[in-house]
Amino acid sequence: MKKHPEYAYLDLMKHLLDHGIQKGDRTGTGTLSTFGYQMRFNLQEGFPLLTTKRVPMKLIASELLWFLKGDTKLRYLLENNNHIWDEWGFKKWVESPDYDGVDMTDFGRRSLVDEAFNEEYQLELKHYQELVLTDDAFSDTYGDLGNVYGKQWRFWEGADGEVYDQIQYIIDEIKRNPDSRRLLCNAWNISELHTQALPPCHYSFQFYVVDGKLSCLFNMRSNDVFLGLPFNIASYALLTHLIAHECGLEVGELVYSGADVHLYSNHVEQARKQLTREPRAFPTIRLNQEKTSIFDFELDDIELIGYDPHPGIKAPVAV
Repeated sequence: MKKHPEYAYLDLMKHLLDHGIQKGDRTGTGTLSTFGYQMRFNLQEGFPLLTTKRVPMKLIASELLWFLKGDTKLRYLLENNNHIWDEWGFKKWVESPDYDGVDMTDFGRRSLVDEAFNEEYQLELKHYQELVLTDDAFSDTYGDLGNVYGKQWRFWEGADGEVYDQIQYIIDEIKRNPDSRRLLCNAWNISELHTQALPPCHYSFQFYVVDGKLSCLFNMRSNDVFLGLPFNIASYALLTHLIAHECGLEVGELVYSGADVHLYSNHVEQARKQLTREPRAFPTIRLNQEKTSIFDFELDDIELIGYDPHPGIKAPVAV
């Protein structure tokens, strides 16, 4: 019997538990890490949204649409009830001279171990979210994450002073010359890293066309396997579907290439729990065929069909 495609991911998690090297990290949490790992998913076999725990597709889709808009401000995400970037914007605010509330030093870790502090943190975070949504000046200052993915994908500023739309270039080039080996987008703009709330983890991706099918390889310098990687896999699968749709192609393979691939030490028990579960059939994705440009897509134009996962497993985010 053919092995379920989700085992590509589950086998990586097991590898980290069995063979990962204990390593320190920027957040002070500690990880089990390996260097250099690749996975492949045949997108003809279903949409690779994990089934051994529920993964919120609407968050993945709204984040990708945010990237494709070239947006870098949290307001669009908050309007779509997407909070996956909140902590990085919140950190920018509470570490600024303009913040005069309760001390939020190391709020990610402290909120997990101190119930009284967590109540204060949640109140401050809610206040921050409300300010981003309602106060334009505050949103421009503390709701902007800097020149993150959307800026680099759609508005890369070259040394020549020109602004380049890397996504539009890829689409145009696929239509013009599908055999091109230059169907590549790079988010790692070293001159702008200092402006970013979080430097790109998935820093580049490349497309490949053969037999009328579009495949994608994406590269990650650093990868939180339990929380982040399920989002990354589904996001690049969706991006491949969207670009294939605009270019009149079928989907092919999704290839993941990770450098520092790690499991945070406070995700170990959650990972063990997930590994006890049997994968279920992958869902499929349906796109609004009336939309011809990926830049016109909204959440309602993307439909997930047949998703029947195991329950979600909560784990803390390392900020």
